[in-house]
Amino acid sequence: MELKVTNEIKHISAVSENKKYSDAEKQKLAQVSRQFESLLTSMMIKSMNQTTGSMFGEESLGGDFFDSIFQFEIASKMSEGQGIGIANQLFEKLTGDKLNSELQNLKIKTPPLRESLKLENLDLDMPSIKPSQGAHIRLSKFENFIDEASKTFGVDKDLIKSVILAESSANPNAISSANAKGLMQIIDPTAEDLGINNVWNPKENIMGGTKYLSQLLRQYDGDIKLALAGYNAGPGKVEKFKGIPPYKETQNYITRVMGYFNNFKEKLYASK
Repeated sequence: MELKVTNEIKHISAVSENKKYSDAEKQKLAQVSRQFESLLTSMMIKSMNQTTGSMFGEESLGGDFFDSIFQFEIASKMSEGQGIGIANQLFEKLTGDKLNSELQNLKIKTPPLRESLKLENLDLDMPSIKPSQGAHIRLSKFENFIDEASKTFGVDKDLIKSVILAESSANPNAISSANAKGLMQIIDPTAEDLGINNVWNPKENIMGGTKYLSQLLRQYDGDIKLALAGYNAGPGKVEKFKGIPPYKETQNYITRVMGYFNNFKEKLYASK
């Protein structure tokens, strides 16, 4: 999603005057105004970054992830302070009042999602991560296998793609220090349990990894983050900590997968 607004003020000036609001309603409007400013700021930073290329190198390991985290955190910090003034102008246009310090310092909460878009699993507290061009090209080669796995095991194909990108950057020959192999980074014991004969075969790897992911999603009643935690750290660790384990690697992994997932869903939204 690219920033195409050249004069954001004209969009604010187009907002019609409204009725008088209660204090509770003003709190909600303040929060929405700051969410809008945070989103606009993030898009501006992303747009500027795209003109110079990736900060960490487009094909660097994890470069797409760190770029997105940087953009997201900078935008959030800016909106937590005085911001760039857009929230103040929008709030004043809506209510006729100034955005005072008490309302300005409200913690931003995730806005409700539109059910009509079926994006109930989108997490707006996490940055959207656009995969590198190389990873996107590699991933496209396995589209048919991903579609088949999605239909066979009932897992959202965008989630499968996101796991593949986070696990191996769509490199079918990837191998980790823990001897996890292939597109979905499956270790030998797990491969055996899943009935995978050749873990290096892209179709078998995707089918097996998706089967395992579907088992975890059922185990955690559809909770994607818990399923991802189980995929990364193991279900035993999720049970031990009664939730996402306090491991930085696992937390970063969930952020990265959900970031890719957000990116795919944003593209879906933009196409409607």
